[in-house]
Amino acid sequence: MANFSKVSMAQDARTELHDKLSLTGAEVSINNLPAGASVPFIHSHKNNEEIYVVLAGRGKAVIDGEDVGLAAGDWIRISPAGNRQFFAAEDSPISFACIQVKADSLEGYTMDDAVVQS
Repeated sequence: MANFSKVSMAQDARTELHDKLSLTGAEVSINNLPAGASVPFIHSHKNNEEIYVVLAGRGKAVIDGEDVGLAAGDWIRISPAGNRQFFAAEDSPISFACIQVKADSLEGYTMDDAVVQS
């Protein structure tokens, strides 16, 4: 079995990668909202923080009632308890990736965890 997984995806509204890449430590999704659209629900989490990166377009997140403007290149972390909902701008679609991991589970950073091959 190979030590990696690779997948190419269409521009679906939402693609979850846990099954496609056999993920074991994170949940990753790619999300695409057309101009004027939104995720149709507000949500929070019990244990997982979410890290979002805006890949293209513009929009906003409403987090605990606060509007947070988003544009391509922006990154945002939301703690598990934060209530969140995402919106595309009226005149722009938005594409973003969401990385979901258990809060406070990181035991080491790259240099602590890396094994350098000679």
